[in-house]
Amino acid sequence: MLVYAGLIAAADRRQYKKVAREQSQQRTRDALLDAADEEFYSDRWQKTSLQELSRKAGVSKQTLLRHFGSKDGLLIQALMRGAAQIRDQRWSFPAGDVAGAVENLLDHYEAWGERSLRVGAWQHGPAMLAMLSRGARQIHYEWIEYAFAPWLEDLKEPARTRRRAALIALCDVQTWWIMSNDLGLERAEIHATLTDAIERLLAEAR
Repeated sequence: MLVYAGLIAAADRRQYKKVAREQSQQRTRDALLDAADEEFYSDRWQKTSLQELSRKAGVSKQTLLRHFGSKDGLLIQALMRGAAQIRDQRWSFPAGDVAGAVENLLDHYEAWGERSLRVGAWQHGPAMLAMLSRGARQIHYEWIEYAFAPWLEDLKEPARTRRRAALIALCDVQTWWIMSNDLGLERAEIHATLTDAIERLLAEAR
């Protein structure tokens, strides 16, 4: 019985060490991905070095290379993580809820708005940046299709195309930026303005 208990305890210790090691590795990966995000969205990516990225993450250059293989490998994983985070957040409310859609949109822009503006400006830049810009716009278009599906799916052309285009423009990051920065509107006022404009548009679309 004591031997059996000892074996169980040893197995538990091994499992604990395994989980602790995996958690430590994930924290290291997250720190490196965060460092890549900071450098990339600050327009310092071309000038930054593996040593600088490692220093910001608090690890060695060898650790960075062991996890991601190269500087470009780190960047690709950072961009993929960001895209996954955005998708998880943007699709976290039920379709057909206008107020919920606007709330979700404002949460996204307050967290990612400045980066979204920067990404949008890359559409005519180098191939990789242009691809990232197109991908970001595609996520936005797909979100429009999801959020307002009840008002779009049965609408006939060309009315559907026009209404979809209007929704894309109303929910665009530039619209949010004008309201929040150029006009200095508070979040509640932006929410009310967008909700009212969208509801009026959707009422016309029925």
